Amino acid sequence: MHMPFKRKLIQTGRHTVIILLGLLMLYPVLWLIFSSFKPNHLIFTNSSLIPTSFTLDHYVNGWKGLQGVSFGRFFGNSALISIMSVLGNVISCSLAAYAFSRLRFKLKTLWFSIMLVTIMLPYHVTLVPQYILYNELQWINTYFPLILPKWLAQDSFFILLMVQFIRGIPRELDESATIDGCGQSQIFFRIVVPLLVPALITTAIFTFIWSWDDFFSQMIYLSKIDLFTVQLGIRSLFDPSGQSDWGALLAMSTLSLLPVTIIFLVFQRYFLEGIATTGLK
Repeated sequence: MHMPFKRKLIQTGRHTVIILLGLLMLYPVLWLIFSSFKPNHLIFTNSSLIPTSFTLDHYVNGWKGLQGVSFGRFFGNSALISIMSVLGNVISCSLAAYAFSRLRFKLKTLWFSIMLVTIMLPYHVTLVPQYILYNELQWINTYFPLILPKWLAQDSFFILLMVQFIRGIPRELDESATIDGCGQSQIFFRIVVPLLVPALITTAIFTFIWSWDDFFSQMIYLSKIDLFTVQLGIRSLFDPSGQSDWGALLAMSTLSLLPVTIIFLVFQRYFLEGIATTGLK
């Protein structure tokens, strides 16, 4: 057997296995989408993936929402939290990363070490003291606990990501700008930020997806239905007593996947570039 043919046969086999594994992993998502178009009595009784009976009633009924609040309101609430979180993380984390990577100040190494330690702290460890603090500030049932920490550079992972990226930018660019009379703010906005775009986009993408898909934090701090996000609205459609409207639940779950899917498909090339590149252009 010739080597080129053998190599091509091996590659074909690998690709086939990868495709089959991909379809296997996608099956739950495909079942979710197709089942959202099935009548309620066929969702769990018809084993066929393709609906034998087609209906859009689940989307109509599900969009009506709960207690007079439509799912359009829930989507708007989630969009507000996600967009504000993205803006907060991009601005605050980039400023903190620039300070750690370029500026000189007292106890810089200590503060950077403390920042790294916070990455290893599980969220549940700080949950109780944070809740007590937000309760004292009367921020429960507001969006402040979900948005404000993003504007204070709480996500150390993105700071570390940008620090590593900025360290790859030659310092000679800063020195040239300083000779031309630029201050630190001008160096940051005119030199660092344009080169930092891949890392900023990566931060924005991850922040949006994590904020949109977040359920635990929203469940802790939000109890008023008019403040509910998409995730809380979907959870409210589930009735443990067995009276759940499964069709509406699946339909709204399908719609909730659209924003993150679109974001991923449009900006997927920036994921690898933002993490792997060093800032050298």
